[in-house]
Amino acid sequence: MKTTIEIAEPVFRRAKVHSAGHGITLKQFITEAVEEKLRSSSAASGSVERPWMKGFGAFGKTAAMRAETRRIQKLIDEEFEQIETEDRQ
Repeated sequence: MKTTIEIAEPVFRRAKVHSAGHGITLKQFITEAVEEKLRSSSAASGSVERPWMKGFGAFGKTAAMRAETRRIQKLIDEEFEQIETEDRQ
């Protein structure tokens, strides 16, 4: 998918130098960087309780309900990762 993003000049230059130094395209470098960030965010969100969940209905009533919400969110995230992987092929 093509998109336009705005990157600060110093960050862009560092990314360009890094990708060239590793023999990959800037597109590949940015894609890998975003994928890595998403993986680390997904891993972190599974172990850290989201603050906004504590005050709303079933999300905040018991630890078991919050754990179930996290489990369901993890399943949803995994399904979207599979869909995104299929879209790239």
